[in-house]
Amino acid sequence: MEWQDEGIVLGIRRHGETSAIAEIMTRVRGRHLGLVRGGRSRRMQPVLQPGNGVSVIWRARLDQHLGTYQVEPTELRAARLMETATAVYGVQALAALLRLLPERDPHPHLYEALGIILENLDDPASAGELFVRFEIAMLEDLGFGLDLTRCAATGTQEELRFVSPKSGRAVSRDAGLPWADKMLALPQFLAGGSKLSAEPDSLSEAFDLTGYFLKRHVYEPRGVEIPEARSGFIQAALKALSTNR
Repeated sequence: MEWQDEGIVLGIRRHGETSAIAEIMTRVRGRHLGLVRGGRSRRMQPVLQPGNGVSVIWRARLDQHLGTYQVEPTELRAARLMETATAVYGVQALAALLRLLPERDPHPHLYEALGIILENLDDPASAGELFVRFEIAMLEDLGFGLDLTRCAATGTQEELRFVSPKSGRAVSRDAGLPWADKMLALPQFLAGGSKLSAEPDSLSEAFDLTGYFLKRHVYEPRGVEIPEARSGFIQAALKALSTNR
């Protein structure tokens, strides 16, 4: 079997003396592993760095086999992604999120979103907002999507201020006020139809929101902790955003 695709390197691990197993988020085939012969060579090590764009040819005798990758660079971002804390933590946190998906399960919209975020990780004004929207997209693909477009109680699309921790649906200010202490805050830049940008306080609330549902629906049922890279990214993004305001 053989196919060709484009992808983004998520990580590698050593295999034998000279080879490496590359984990690549591909456009068409999702997160896919493959053996790169000579992957630890001087020529290939700079290519197989997290965040780099690559063109790959995958070959195997049977579809269920690990297979081998032939890898060529298309966009070498890794050096730039080592320059800021938001980028360093961001690459790690994004890879950890994508590992929640089944291997070889196509998610082309997440691939597109990943490329956009990687291009903006060194810009704290947009990196945090893009990342939290990526987490929302991940929740959707994992089957735990949030509905932030209309009030769960009244159906209105106006004055949305809360999110129900049970249903993951937005609640308007008037409908939610009696139970405000039990609700999650809905940052206004995430409300349906909003054109607002994230501020430090609203971005912090947004990460609390996505973190709550990721922990409840994804991490706790799997018996694992939220990756430390996520906390590192949030702290770096909030610090940089506050400094640049």
